[in-house]
Amino acid sequence: MATVKLILEVLFIIVCIALTVIILMQEGKSAGLGAIAGAADTYWGKNKGRSMEGMLVKLTRVLVVLFIVISAVLNIGSFH
Repeated sequence: MATVKLILEVLFIIVCIALTVIILMQEGKSAGLGAIAGAADTYWGKNKGRSMEGMLVKLTRVLVVLFIVISAVLNIGSFH
């Protein structure tokens, strides 16, 4: 049981570091001056789900779910 807890703790640390890096890599949600000129309707604006930014958003969601699940499992396991 101790090895499972150790593996989960190491995985939790890796997920925390990856989540921090992925969040810092994302662009801000404010459109800035590009929205005035209509830059939001460009190719990258319409296909945001297929771009690097879209991939980072999807990866963030997956890492957040992993973070919550692993933290809940580690928390429940600490009561025994």
